[in-house]
Amino acid sequence: MCSSLANFCFPQLPFLQRMSLSHMENMPLSHSGPQGAQRPSWKQWLLYSTTIVLLLLCSFSTLIYTLLPLKTANEPCVAKFGPLPSKWQMASPEPSCVNKTADWRLKILQNGLYLIYGQVAPNTAYKGHAPFEVLLRRNGDTIQALTNSTTVQNVGGAYEFHAGDAIDLIFNEEHQVLKNNTYLGIFLLANPQFIS
Repeated sequence: MCSSLANFCFPQLPFLQRMSLSHMENMPLSHSGPQGAQRPSWKQWLLYSTTIVLLLLCSFSTLIYTLLPLKTANEPCVAKFGPLPSKWQMASPEPSCVNKTADWRLKILQNGLYLIYGQVAPNTAYKGHAPFEVLLRRNGDTIQALTNSTTVQNVGGAYEFHAGDAIDLIFNEEHQVLKNNTYLGIFLLANPQFIS
């Protein structure tokens, strides 16, 4: 009868006596490819996937941009309010794109892509209890909020507005802002031209 596991059933094979179980543990179960080849890691797949998604988004954006071209505005339409003591300043006496309705508030008269620009200067000497908050709103809905009361901040961006939209800049408390260094402006960039 065989005395060890290596020569249990094969007493005539002496090389089995030299092989230990540790060699068996290190043997691969299957070959995944040519020797030395590595499978891509999850980081490489993530990089490749992200690159493909970005290329698809860029292609889709280019397609949309070419199918829905924007026509630049025919006449300049610019309005600016502030800094105080000045009031609304218009590029032409009767602009075709906006109508001033009150201080810090105007009504959009023409569909288009608009650039809103402005500056808000907080009053650092304000000692009231109301928290500092300045809101840029469209039809009562906030499109930008400023809450930093320690530094002058820019407000605005490019927005698509429709005829009838009301745009305003409101302050949580009138004395929180230095109105002699705060202003709001709007500029019509382009009118959308849809292909029929």
